[in-house]
Amino acid sequence: MKFKLNIDQTLQSLLAQEDTDGDKKITIDDQGPKSFLLEDKNGNSIQIEGTYHLSNLLQELALSKKYNSVFAEIDISEIIENPVSRISRKIKNLYWEGLTRTIDAKGVAKIIEDEKIENSISYLYVPKKDDMAFEYFKNLEKSIPKLKVVQLPENISSEYELTLNKKPGILALALQQEGSQTKGVPFVVPGGRFNEMYGWDSYFIAMGLLLDDKLELAIAIAENFKYQIDHYGKILNANRSYYLTRTQPPLYTSLIVAIVEKSKPEASWIEKHLKTAIKEYQTVWMEEGKRLRPNGLNRYKAEGIGLPFEVEVGHFDDVLEKYALLYNLPLRDFEKKYLEREIVDANLDAYFVHDRSMRESGHDTTNRLVNVCADLNAIDLNSLLYKYETDIAFLIENEFDNHFQYDKNIVYSREYWNKKAAFRKEKIDELCWDKDKGVYFDYNFITEEAHQFEAATTFYPLWAKLCSTEQAEILVKTALPKFKLKGGIAGSTKEAIADIDVDSPQRQWDYPFGWAPHQIILWEGLLNYNYVEEAQEMVYRWLWLITRNAVDFNGTIPEKFNLETSSHKILAEYGNVGTAFDYITEEGFGWMNASYQFGLSILRTNLKQELEKLTDPEDLFSQRTKNIFSIR
Repeated sequence: MKFKLNIDQTLQSLLAQEDTDGDKKITIDDQGPKSFLLEDKNGNSIQIEGTYHLSNLLQELALSKKYNSVFAEIDISEIIENPVSRISRKIKNLYWEGLTRTIDAKGVAKIIEDEKIENSISYLYVPKKDDMAFEYFKNLEKSIPKLKVVQLPENISSEYELTLNKKPGILALALQQEGSQTKGVPFVVPGGRFNEMYGWDSYFIAMGLLLDDKLELAIAIAENFKYQIDHYGKILNANRSYYLTRTQPPLYTSLIVAIVEKSKPEASWIEKHLKTAIKEYQTVWMEEGKRLRPNGLNRYKAEGIGLPFEVEVGHFDDVLEKYALLYNLPLRDFEKKYLEREIVDANLDAYFVHDRSMRESGHDTTNRLVNVCADLNAIDLNSLLYKYETDIAFLIENEFDNHFQYDKNIVYSREYWNKKAAFRKEKIDELCWDKDKGVYFDYNFITEEAHQFEAATTFYPLWAKLCSTEQAEILVKTALPKFKLKGGIAGSTKEAIADIDVDSPQRQWDYPFGWAPHQIILWEGLLNYNYVEEAQEMVYRWLWLITRNAVDFNGTIPEKFNLETSSHKILAEYGNVGTAFDYITEEGFGWMNASYQFGLSILRTNLKQELEKLTDPEDLFSQRTKNIFSIR
């Protein structure tokens, strides 16, 4: 049944009755009657009942209003649609489009906006060797008065990056020719304040795109990865000027393999991307003295000087206060002088080397890495690089008949890369694996001992397939229960943060917070070692949490969850992205969207039916009922 409604009149009536807290959403926090009589001009009427259905009505009206319509034809089937189907459909048909950006005449106005800074001039920086892009963007200056285009020098030092903090801006990405038109190669942003292309977010986003048959957009992400390596020397933390000296977790080969398995691209496409991935491996990760340590394992080691530019005012107050006292200055005066490099303090500089490196790891922030990150052979990083080595071996064997001409002097075989992977596994087993505790730890190469912090990164070896069968069994039986909560796995165990000072800032990548990439990595890791029942349970728990939250809170798809409270309401650090919107979210959040689509692709039919009913996972996976749902 379809209702023809006056949008403004219906919106006003609905909000006046049901949005009692005035936040332009209808949620379980509102105290309205939760029952609204919907009538149209043709005499049709229906009672809309409950928070979920009322919020769906609000969302559909808001979508229609966006297109400047006076009347909307609302299909009641979309109002009463089961939440699993609705969330998945919105991700595929609305959210991905809402998160897609281009840097070109059409899209530049949207991408130059940056919630993290205030700037009257919008700077766009173009790499030195991309003259075509520089000319194209300089021409755009004429039509966009706020835009200022600057060509970067060929060599970008930490000192140069520091000067850009006074004029921060977006970094150009790849352009393409479509007939006579120049267009930006599209990419997908995480959402909210993160309105730029992020390194590891983009991989997980691409996994969701591939599942939703948006192959060209996933390929475009790979093209922009390649552009960044070729022109900026690395896959950037994100394409803003204040990220120029920082990379992120290496996932490029995983994306190449996923695209190859999905679409069988031409050999020339695979060749150019494989060459670029090998280049990144060699120049970003395997240069001795930088991110490669003498023990053969790697660390995160970001360059840059002083405070990371992108953080909120006051973020480092707990660190800076003691230095302000030492220099006998008010806190903000000391901060300003330190930012301007009028004060240089070696100990504080060392702290920020670790802090920038922690941000390079993607886990910003966690007590696991605070003031120690650059001293650690991180288990997550070394698992990812092990997968690079095995991915490269796989591609060489399967796509190039075990003979890959890297350049005129170098030919690679799978044996070469498998040998590197075997060496890395041997070192990880020696330095990072704790059989007694059933956990992989980071290794501190300064103190020469394991860094005893139980983090969800212990599951990365499962995902990378570097565990033995015995190690996998120990991880699943010993480690997994320590991390498992009602809605998924937390970023650390509760015990890991037990000794942290109660006055210390709460860190968003620690207990009790849960993140999409950790869930995805765990699910794939469990399936890699045939722990199918455990994977089904963990997928269900996470999808239940996303669905429950969306049903209760006007379709909200947030960046992360508090797994202790099963809620998106989080105050740690900068709060929770993806929760601030009026009437309807048109984006969700990048990797959360992907985790939902990926989880649904794994979940069995009987569990999907339970998910549609929002059956509580603690009831579903109790000992009494567990066996019922393990039928394949």
